Amino acid sequence: MIKLSEKDIRALKLGAVGAAVIVVLMVGTTWRERWGEARTEGAVLKAKLQAINVDDAKHKGLMSIVPAFEMPRIEEDQKFLFREKLNEQLKKAGIRGAVLEIITGRKSPVTGYKSLHLKCNAKCRFSQALDLLTRLNENPYLVGIEEFRMKIDPKKRSEVDLTLTVSTFTKSARKAGTS
Repeated sequence: MIKLSEKDIRALKLGAVGAAVIVVLMVGTTWRERWGEARTEGAVLKAKLQAINVDDAKHKGLMSIVPAFEMPRIEEDQKFLFREKLNEQLKKAGIRGAVLEIITGRKSPVTGYKSLHLKCNAKCRFSQALDLLTRLNENPYLVGIEEFRMKIDPKKRSEVDLTLTVSTFTKSARKAGTS
């Protein structure tokens, strides 16, 4: 073993400290870069969360636009519920004496559900027809509007003849027993 002088020991210590500083700087800069990226990503995620997180008033406003939908029931139950809800909506719109006719559709081979159409004929004011149309998305049984026709009476310009056909789906008796 070689005997090291005081000068050599000092040089080795200085070299070891220098190597340690280099290692710390290399690791430190890499860590700092990753930390900066993580903070940036965290800020982006926080901004996205703030954009998603809406207050109750906005949430209620958004939910009023989205139609509610009930899953189809057995034909007789669905027919009754759909007709009652449409009658209620007609009354809310101020349309009285509407004639409702039920038209049964075909069973879809793809979904297994049967379509049911409800035809409504009524006399009302134009504003009442528009009020009904805006409230239709509140009907949880409504699938679509098949026909919407307004005919203005030339003698009574404030009155319109409204023909509205809306549809829903029903389960067949066999499908209802399997679910």
